[in-house]
Amino acid sequence: MAGPSLRPHVHWAQRHRELFLRVDLSDVRNPDITITDNVLHFRAQGHGAKGDNIYEFEIEFLEPVEPKPVCRVTQRQLNITVQKKESNWWERLTKQEKRPLFLAPDFDRWLDESDAEMELKEKEEEKINKMKIESRVPKDPFKHLKKGYLIMYNLVQFLGFSWIFVNMTVRLFILGKGNMEIHLFSKMVGFLCLTDSFYDTFHTISDMMYFCQTLALMEIMNSLIGLVRSPLIPAVVQVFGRNFVLFVILGSLEEMQSKPVVFFVFYFWSITELFRYPYYMLSCIGIEWKPLTWLRYTVWIPLYPLGGLAEAVCIVQSIPIFSETGKFSLGLPNPLNVTIQFPFVLQIYLIALFLGIFVNFRHLYKQRKQHLGPKKRKMK
Repeated sequence: MAGPSLRPHVHWAQRHRELFLRVDLSDVRNPDITITDNVLHFRAQGHGAKGDNIYEFEIEFLEPVEPKPVCRVTQRQLNITVQKKESNWWERLTKQEKRPLFLAPDFDRWLDESDAEMELKEKEEEKINKMKIESRVPKDPFKHLKKGYLIMYNLVQFLGFSWIFVNMTVRLFILGKGNMEIHLFSKMVGFLCLTDSFYDTFHTISDMMYFCQTLALMEIMNSLIGLVRSPLIPAVVQVFGRNFVLFVILGSLEEMQSKPVVFFVFYFWSITELFRYPYYMLSCIGIEWKPLTWLRYTVWIPLYPLGGLAEAVCIVQSIPIFSETGKFSLGLPNPLNVTIQFPFVLQIYLIALFLGIFVNFRHLYKQRKQHLGPKKRKMK
């Protein structure tokens, strides 16, 4: 049979609009706190002066209060905040003149009326100063226009790369399967026919890829003028790296346009952008979808190195062709008698390509840590 309930030690303080009650109970369980007819009823189990017991008390307030108290439980105590219905200073807490024995002032939070008025005045001044500072900051008249432009840019890029991805996926499974059915007599021939289904990837996809990658130059401009917070160097590395492969390597050599590696280059590029552009588009309107955030900062881990490897293979395969044709090789005036061979430039570019991959990989890893790391989870 449970013993009689006990009263805990309660400390109180006030401000013009609030009352603060601190109940000296640790390990509080099942707190029941209500205000009825301007009387606060408290009942909870916890560890107090008389050990682990059920503690309860009632306080009839001097003046009317709001009927919804706010309770915050910690390991060592329980804090209750009650809002006064009218902003004024009470001469005491309870309606009865004699203070209950379990109730005492909370000297850690105690202020007299003049101190409280000073605190209230300081808060008002702080609020006014904050409003003055905010009013001095010039408002951007083009804010909505910029946001609309960024939403439209990311939407167009998303639709473009979605078209590329869907088109290539359909061709891979339908055309590849059809070719394999025609050559059922040999698995090896079937595999070769599946590879042959890649040969017209460039001719089918290039126009849309040209459009998307040309439009991607705006990302450099957006970062340069401060329209977005993305750092400039990673944007330059990615955009110029892709455009070099697309326009210089693939666009200028017909021999390269029918190679299977083109399929992999375009495919890895498009998959990455399927998550990046919708993430940025939703960010413009203040929406964060957690699965999309995870995908945006995770899929690049396998795809980015694979995309870089496919670009490197593409460059390596083009070097013999540039050597034979002499295309883009620069012959200097006769007195110097020196010719800059473009294949040599490509070999140097291969080194720069892997350095660029390292730079962007490091940048993306930092972003992933910022958005998905332990600190982000704690804040939530």
